[in-house]
Amino acid sequence: MDQGDLPRPLRFSPSSFVWRSRIATGVTGVYSAHFRIWDIKIARGTIANILKNHGIEPAPEREKKTTWKEFLRRHWSLIVAADFFTVEVWTHRGLQRYFVLFFIELSTRKVEIGGIARDPNSLWMSQIGRNLTDAVDGILNGKRYLIHDRDPLFTAEFLSMLADTGVTSVKLPPRSPNLNAYAERFVRSIKECCLDKMILFGEGSLRRAVHEFVVHYKYAS
Repeated sequence: MDQGDLPRPLRFSPSSFVWRSRIATGVTGVYSAHFRIWDIKIARGTIANILKNHGIEPAPEREKKTTWKEFLRRHWSLIVAADFFTVEVWTHRGLQRYFVLFFIELSTRKVEIGGIARDPNSLWMSQIGRNLTDAVDGILNGKRYLIHDRDPLFTAEFLSMLADTGVTSVKLPPRSPNLNAYAERFVRSIKECCLDKMILFGEGSLRRAVHEFVVHYKYAS
């Protein structure tokens, strides 16, 4: 077959052709069929090396293992990450620790504060779950995955509420903050740029400070 008779994708390198074929079909294992149709022979080792260079596992392992980078790339616009951080606040009872739960949409960096509480519990989390999955303005509306750590406050009831709306819990391995890098970055930003520079008196002052920074973060990201 003359090079001029080949479809346009085949005028590129074998690597380009294999990669384009995979993206176009969304199915692996179709390359041999393409090659037979166009009478092109590419060694299996060449294909394996091309897929390896693009982070794709060999066929027997592909369904068993997906890299974290590949998972994020495939579902980027459908992922929300969650995390807690704590803040010390002066109250009439002395210095008290408050917990702040927030959610960040990875594709837009939009941050939503789920709740602020001194003693968070399962009932508090259940109410937050209802807010998150609200059909009108819940941040998880239209999303498929929630990334979170193994904090016990992410209760079975809370995760079940999310599952009922089609949101899958992605529980991170222990001691792996690098896998939730965008949430960790937000925590660092709000503490270093705002909360660590303030002396907070009462829950109201904490809520105002957090709200103002979230608005700032939205436009600065």
